[in-house]
Amino acid sequence: MTVTIYDVAREAGVSMATVSRVVNNNPNVKPATRKKVYEAIERLGYRPNAVARGLASKKTTTVGVVIPDISNAIFAEVARGIEDIANMYHYNIILCNADKKKDKEIRVINTLLEKQVDGLLFMGGAVTEDHQQAFKTANVPIVLCATSDESEEIPSVDIDHESAAYDAVMKLIENGHKRIGMISGTLQDPANGYARFQGYKRALESSGIAYDENLVRIGNYRYESGSEAMQHFIDMEVRPSAIFSATDEMAIGAIHCIQDNGLQVPEHISVISVDNSRMASMVRPQLTAVAQPMYDIGAVSMRLLTKLMKKEHVEQSKVILPHDLISRQSVANISK
Repeated sequence: MTVTIYDVAREAGVSMATVSRVVNNNPNVKPATRKKVYEAIERLGYRPNAVARGLASKKTTTVGVVIPDISNAIFAEVARGIEDIANMYHYNIILCNADKKKDKEIRVINTLLEKQVDGLLFMGGAVTEDHQQAFKTANVPIVLCATSDESEEIPSVDIDHESAAYDAVMKLIENGHKRIGMISGTLQDPANGYARFQGYKRALESSGIAYDENLVRIGNYRYESGSEAMQHFIDMEVRPSAIFSATDEMAIGAIHCIQDNGLQVPEHISVISVDNSRMASMVRPQLTAVAQPMYDIGAVSMRLLTKLMKKEHVEQSKVILPHDLISRQSVANISK
């Protein structure tokens, strides 16, 4: 038979109101009484009915998280930051994978809202009008995590992707590279794609290097697309001396393609990227990369959402976290 709050109260010799206060972490319970209630809960195997509690309080203490690709280590690190802060503030997480597909993102958003989540964290690509429409129907706070919308109407936490790409390409230029190829994400993606492409162009222009569209290949963030793009560059009559990749995974595909063609990194071609996932230090040579503070992006996003859910004062609804350039062994200095 299902154990009820009445059974726990009778076992502990206290009122049902006292059990309720203990279960809901109300501080107005004596330590000895709290201990007695917890012991009764453990003996009886009592589990609070989350649905009933939600109906009574109109809160489910649950947050929905839309993640673009659950197999990507970068997003896994963001999710860890989200979960750690959620646990700290006693929220549960419903994590949904959207496969970087707009239709699925919209469907997942609506499904989470139907489940009466108290708030929503959205990680994805472009925030389209369809996304905006789905968000407008929500009666709960929403925070964009590792992305942002052009209107800047929705609270968000991210890095400056254009600046991150600029710093990466400038690292190559400072090391004497002038013919620099780029393996880009889709330009419809405002962050990992378009913004990083703009940072690449700005670095070239600020250094007096003409932009050449033949030195840009569009990938899909996967290892295979990095390898395919690199093969294109190797087959060019005059190949680039360095490659800037929009993501680590494509960069590693490029490194392996270079090596498969009998060339070496960085002796023949240098490679740099943005992300600094765990893979960056696993590949050989280790990958020089601009580091996104992925755990912090997740943690700060969740903390911002808790403030919005609790209707606390928020000083800044658009948060830009700093990035850092981690130098390893994949970039050669050819200016000497």
